[in-house]
Amino acid sequence: MTTREEQMMRACTSILIGKDASADGSVIIGRNEDSKPAWPKHFQQMPAPAPYTFTSKDTGFTLDIPETGVRYTATPEWTDEYGVFAEDGINGYGVAMSATESAYANPRVLAYDPLNPKGIGEEAMVTVVLPYIHSAREGVARLGQIVAEYGTSESNGILFADQQEAWYMETGSGHQWVAARIPDDNYAVIANELTIEEIDFEDTDNFMFNPTIAEFAESHHLWTRDTPFVFREIFGTNDESDAIYNWPRVVAGQQMFSPNTTFYEFGETDLPWLQHPDKPIQIDDAMRFLSNHFEQTPFDPAANGPQAHKYRPISLANTQESHLLQLRPQVDNSIAGIHWLAMGVAAESIYVPFYAGMTDSPEDYHHGALPYSSDSAYWRYKLLGTLADRHFGLAKKSLKVLQDDTFAKHLRLIAQTDKQLATAADPRQLVTEASHQAAAIAREATDKLIAQMITDATKESPLRFQVDPNL
Repeated sequence: MTTREEQMMRACTSILIGKDASADGSVIIGRNEDSKPAWPKHFQQMPAPAPYTFTSKDTGFTLDIPETGVRYTATPEWTDEYGVFAEDGINGYGVAMSATESAYANPRVLAYDPLNPKGIGEEAMVTVVLPYIHSAREGVARLGQIVAEYGTSESNGILFADQQEAWYMETGSGHQWVAARIPDDNYAVIANELTIEEIDFEDTDNFMFNPTIAEFAESHHLWTRDTPFVFREIFGTNDESDAIYNWPRVVAGQQMFSPNTTFYEFGETDLPWLQHPDKPIQIDDAMRFLSNHFEQTPFDPAANGPQAHKYRPISLANTQESHLLQLRPQVDNSIAGIHWLAMGVAAESIYVPFYAGMTDSPEDYHHGALPYSSDSAYWRYKLLGTLADRHFGLAKKSLKVLQDDTFAKHLRLIAQTDKQLATAADPRQLVTEASHQAAAIAREATDKLIAQMITDATKESPLRFQVDPNL
């Protein structure tokens, strides 16, 4: 079994934004999927699954699924040796899911309800839930029932969204779980800890939970009845590892979105998990959060100062992919929901918008293995980041110009495509073509910058020699 510190190296960062907290009324959820510096991801439209028996290669968890599902976007691993790890997507009903945000339960809880090594884990969650749900709330209920019956191998956070609601669910032990609805005018930024605060068992509009959780906590002297049931205090951790590894990312997010009303500083812990933004959050604001590495602070690892590696940043080399799932108002999100995807490290990549209704992703998103290959979207953006890393301080400006220019072109493309949707004879064909065009815009601009970086690098060879002009 890996240690907590080893698990943390593979941990993620998440964001959830209610519809009244976003600039355009979208419900938005997103996450950096962090694992290894080189571990390729693919991106595709998964077909509607027929009834079958699912078996996890990761834990051996088995589930009979009698229903026929619907299509969904996903970012599976480059190899299925350890399982699918579909991770994130929007389904044919316009519901989004992202799984998982790694979290950690305390030993008191695990003593009485240990994790089940053969239970459901991150590898399986999207695959057995997302194709079968019609709403975010239904997603929580389906996964909660599975966890309660079969157990889970991990403590995790799971994000769900539909056009009206965002929900955050946490598995606190082998079978116990809770979920909370994000208030429409709030956002949450979450970093590898059980974070949900007080659960109101009477407010079933805004909270869901294992029906046995109160009895479980009371019977094992983890909670006293008639006192607030603060989930993260009862089930979670708040130790030195959290102070260094987790809380600083929450501070960075709340400083970014609520600078006038939030006065938390790096080093503080036990922050509120829900906040009001000072102003409506744009989709590119969410991108900046997931790309953040504590710029303009002494803790930026790219700055190489004496405190550069004191805290774990949001965007780091271990990111496999970063996604934002945008469920927009007044559109059919089964077609027009946007799966924004940045392959590799978000700070050194481009978020490409893919419509949820596309029939398939571009060919280069189907490729990528170990070692590097030039036919892969994942490796294209990892190559960009690797070249930028050589002189990151100098490359930052070029990266920002690239990201800003492509983002503007992508927004223009989305607006043009949206205008055509209402009268399109084949909406799925229209959004497929637009998605491929969005990928091409990013691909061409990235390849141009890569070519320039390689050309410039030829001037830096240690074998350079200049003849003395006096000879």
